[in-house]
Amino acid sequence: MKVIAYDPFLSPERAVALGVEKVELADLFQRADFITLHTPLTDKTRNILSAEALAATRKGVRIINCARGGLVDEKALRAALDSGHVAGAAFDVFSEEPATANPLFGHPSVVCTPHLGAATTEAQENVALQIAEQMSDYLLRGAITNAVNFPSITAEEAPRLRPFVTLAEKLGSFAGQLTETGISKVQVACEGEVAKMNTRAITCAAIAGLLRPMLEGVNVVSAPVIAKEHGIAVEETKREDESDYESLITVTVTTERMTRNVSGTVFADGRPRIVNVKGIRMDAEFGASMLYITNLDRPGFIGRFSSVLGEAGINIATFHLGREAPGGNAVALVEVDGDVPSEVLAKVQALPLVRQAKPLRF
Repeated sequence: MKVIAYDPFLSPERAVALGVEKVELADLFQRADFITLHTPLTDKTRNILSAEALAATRKGVRIINCARGGLVDEKALRAALDSGHVAGAAFDVFSEEPATANPLFGHPSVVCTPHLGAATTEAQENVALQIAEQMSDYLLRGAITNAVNFPSITAEEAPRLRPFVTLAEKLGSFAGQLTETGISKVQVACEGEVAKMNTRAITCAAIAGLLRPMLEGVNVVSAPVIAKEHGIAVEETKREDESDYESLITVTVTTERMTRNVSGTVFADGRPRIVNVKGIRMDAEFGASMLYITNLDRPGFIGRFSSVLGEAGINIATFHLGREAPGGNAVALVEVDGDVPSEVLAKVQALPLVRQAKPLRF
């Protein structure tokens, strides 16, 4: 068939891409043998097929409304059907619902069905069973099917993907907790074996982790939409060639003032680890409570820092260091038992050689 369309918001270029001819509404009424409606019900679209509009259509036209009740003047349509001007109609939406009575009911040239055609007793039972099975698959095996705003994950790939989703969310959280100005762009890069997996799920997890420290209630489903609403550009790249690691995920965040990147991998034990911060190599696990410190690599820093925490009765669980070069910029990731009080954090920030000290929680 030849498709013509009326849509005031449809650009000519988009019409060409869709393979339709964009026309004015009056032209559509004069030319169309079948008229189908695909619009919400608003003040402007209510009774868009009025008695006057139906009179302007071609004789023998057929009307199909599976969009919203109220788009067609049903009494006027019944009159046009009775006169033979309209040859037939098919509706599954009506001006008053539940539709116990309607001017179109009983006409030999009209087909009426429920808007939810699958709403039989058997269908409702099957839907309930399907939902229960899908939730069971997710809770027991991590499989995701038929999600509205999240990529599907098969039961086979879920066990392999799960630790990398966890890693991506923690890397995003790491960057988010250190970000103090507006974010303009987020890049999520997957390298090696992880690039062959469902990277869309990994990207969603990274964005959720990034935004959660700033916006409550963000999850892996809502995160991409929220990022778009806040004008944050999201880029995803994949490179299947291995580098220094079998799999590597890098999250790069661009803000108004700077660009920060953090990379991580999953080792054989299945636990996610940080392996690079701002180009500085290190090997650190994510702890429940941590301190992130940037400093100059000079003698005396570790001793003074440890003394401050020791005097405050704070135990150091793990201590990971990395540096650009001897005497240059260095990064320390320190896992501690419990939270670090603000007055202790202030003492750490005041230490010679320390440029930044921030608490992190995972």
